[in-house]
Amino acid sequence: MPLTESAALTCAAAVVLAIGASGVAGTFAVTVGETVPIAETATVAPGSFTHSLPGEFLKDGHPVAAPRILAKIRNSLEIMKYQVSATEYQRCVEVRACEPADSTGHGNLPVTGVSHLDAEAYAAWYSDATGDTWRLPTDREWAFAAGERFVADIEGGQSDPRNPALRWLALYRTESAMERKPDPDPRLRGAFGTNSNGVADLAGNIWEWTSTCYVHATLDAGDMSIETAVENRGVHVVEGFHRTYMSNFIRDGKSGGCAVGTPPDNLGFRLVRDRPTLIGAVLRYFGDA
Repeated sequence: MPLTESAALTCAAAVVLAIGASGVAGTFAVTVGETVPIAETATVAPGSFTHSLPGEFLKDGHPVAAPRILAKIRNSLEIMKYQVSATEYQRCVEVRACEPADSTGHGNLPVTGVSHLDAEAYAAWYSDATGDTWRLPTDREWAFAAGERFVADIEGGQSDPRNPALRWLALYRTESAMERKPDPDPRLRGAFGTNSNGVADLAGNIWEWTSTCYVHATLDAGDMSIETAVENRGVHVVEGFHRTYMSNFIRDGKSGGCAVGTPPDNLGFRLVRDRPTLIGAVLRYFGDA
């Protein structure tokens, strides 16, 4: 018979004690972190914010600026304070769970020269090695954690069917106003400072992979709601000095991919940790979840 929430909470303490006293404890890999260090994290409290959606949006067949929504993060977000370092990534390479990165950095320098596929492989290995659940953040989570340092897509406004070049000129002027200069060399942790959420090195010269796919959407001509949307799972959102898009296999942002505007200097990543709730753990223990 499925457990009710109240019944599960009533026996929660007993279950936790039983887990600690029985052989089940081994499944939680509580000692693995002694050999595979747990990354330093920052925890951002739940909240809401105005967010510009990622992707390409058309109205009446012409490109337009992305819709802005009130985005909500309903649970606390635990995210790595720093990007995954070269040393941390190398541990995954040494056990042949990850492909070697294309970067030449080492130590506490952020790992660069990694694709979305590489980042996913690391997340899977790190989850197994630590006993926790680690994954790439969504675009919305990354923006929420970035706070004041988040910059959405470079926008050129609505295109003019009589003169499409006007939109490209607007894109160029917007990017030029950002005064971004090439900055190819990764820096040591903390070089780009820490934001108001306690997360370091956001929007520096490392663009970070997310789990959000590129979307091509058509908007309703009236209320600007999304009528149709096609998700391209071979291209993902990357976040950095501004938001852009890259093919999953790309390791060097300067080589092309699906970048908009000036390509990223480097591609790296950081992960978020999902912590199971007590009620969820109890239900899973009894086979009811």
